[in-house]
Amino acid sequence: MAEAILGISAYYHDSAAALIIDGEIIAAAHEERFTRKKHDASFPINAARYVLEEGGFTYSDLTAVAFYDKPYIKFERLLETYHAFAPKGLKSFLSAIPVWIKEKLFMKKMLNDEFAKLGKGKVPILFPEHHLSHAASAFYPSPFEEAAILTIDGVGEWATSTICYGKGKDIKIIKELDFPHSVGLLYSAFTYYTGFRVNSGEYKLMGLAPYGNSLSEETKRFIGIIYKELVDIRTDGSILLNMKYFRFATGLKMTNDKKWEELFGIPPRKEESPITQSYMNMALAIQQLTEEIVLKLVKTTKELTGSNNLVMAGGVALNSVANGKILEKKIFDDIWIQPAAGDAGGALGAALAAWHIWKDKDRNIINNPDSMKGAYLGPEFTDRQIENVARKYNAKYIHFDNFEELTKKVASLLDKGKVVGWFQGRMEYGPRALGNRSILGDARNPEMQKKMNLKIKYREGFRPFAPTVLEEDMGVYFEIDKPSPYMLLVIPVKEERKSPEPSGYNDLELYDRLYHLRSDVPAITHIDYSARIQSVHKDTNPKYWSLINEFKKLTGYGVIVNTSFNVRGEPIVCTPDDGFRCFMRTEMDYLVMGNYLFDKTDQKKLKDDINWKEEFKLD
Repeated sequence: MAEAILGISAYYHDSAAALIIDGEIIAAAHEERFTRKKHDASFPINAARYVLEEGGFTYSDLTAVAFYDKPYIKFERLLETYHAFAPKGLKSFLSAIPVWIKEKLFMKKMLNDEFAKLGKGKVPILFPEHHLSHAASAFYPSPFEEAAILTIDGVGEWATSTICYGKGKDIKIIKELDFPHSVGLLYSAFTYYTGFRVNSGEYKLMGLAPYGNSLSEETKRFIGIIYKELVDIRTDGSILLNMKYFRFATGLKMTNDKKWEELFGIPPRKEESPITQSYMNMALAIQQLTEEIVLKLVKTTKELTGSNNLVMAGGVALNSVANGKILEKKIFDDIWIQPAAGDAGGALGAALAAWHIWKDKDRNIINNPDSMKGAYLGPEFTDRQIENVARKYNAKYIHFDNFEELTKKVASLLDKGKVVGWFQGRMEYGPRALGNRSILGDARNPEMQKKMNLKIKYREGFRPFAPTVLEEDMGVYFEIDKPSPYMLLVIPVKEERKSPEPSGYNDLELYDRLYHLRSDVPAITHIDYSARIQSVHKDTNPKYWSLINEFKKLTGYGVIVNTSFNVRGEPIVCTPDDGFRCFMRTEMDYLVMGNYLFDKTDQKKLKDDINWKEEFKLD
């Protein structure tokens, strides 16, 4: 009988479940997509039920369950940290320790109680270390027989960064950096101080950084302060944080706000308040330092392993700007980054570690160069389920018997400046929408970024959008010669496509710079003339490829705007019901689900009957 292993990540943020059968990745999903609670940290009961159903297994059929870290070692770290910083941290201690004593110290019982909801049976529970789960998620699905492995995040049990070497089925940990000295937590501290939420706003900080003025004296001063007061960056990429400026080890906040304000001369920005140039300069300063640290870690990884291949995971591996710099420097011949690089990916890594290390099973990469299957590992839905949603809301639609005719229609709509929700096949695993749960627009349209940010996503206007480009056309638009299927690399736009900067460009206000026409694909060209690329291969996602190819036939451009199918504060949509409700809540023009096309103008009576914005409490 086939052997199946269930992987679980839970109880911190971005809980998820993954299932592998005889080493093959079958299904994986975030719990938030089912509960509709963004970054849901609860036990992923819905995700676990889904992956088991997708694999055709019951709980009692499982060979093992693998949890993505070791709770006892994490508890040891908490106790030793509180002891080291005492008497500081009493408030945090009194908040955290009772939860551990009552619940988390008995993690195995907690998990067994949850697993009982999945079915009866006594299944072994394994606890690989947090960074081993990250390393396994990066190495085992990669196309490399051997590779250097770099994992960087906030913190696992003790480790905050690890350098490993993988060959065949084996992973060897070579070096690690321990808490509280953490690249991820340093970046999160600045995320908090610039007014964004920790563990969810880091990508906003990254998107804000290019608005900083690298030539300004304030930016240079900020960089100098960080070097001198906050962090000691060693030549090998290891760091030492000056903990008198940070509160995350023993407090309930990231920073010592009073000391930071004395250092930088600006207070912590309040969430939703206006973003002044000083916070843009601060974002640029920490982004540049983070890139420096990551590049030094990458060089050290190369020196210690001697490998020509690099794989990466951990939350910092989602910093696509830093990843683009790694590719640009050509330290390694090839790199591969786990698309679910954050904690959700730990579920998959834990399962893979159990299979290859605990079960001692060899890898088979020759016949499966993309074992992540494009990250299309979530639920998919039938025509009947789509029709049921239309019936539920009395919604009008057109059904296309011929998918090619549908793609021609949608391509023409995009060409006319329309915004289209695109819902196809299996939902993506990881934080990026990759063409199955996406909102699409015309990259050539100079108004598209503004429209999609303010009227579709209801989010900060400065946020950039990513392009999806036909893999064969990447070099036409971007300075890249390798596929980027998972939207994890920020790359410069081709020089010949750029428009010149106006005089005094860096001195303009944020939105004056934002809406400057920077290239012939302005909707996906960020303020620094870069873009976070997703390339699409015809074999990996034939439907999405066909749509973009039809758009190319019509316009000559094999590139469109792709953003995740959700609004601000909401997870990416999972079901047809989620998709239709999101469509009605926003100013999207059209919705495609399967072969069904919904036109917003056809839903006039429905819009009159239901106040969608009020019902779903949209800001």
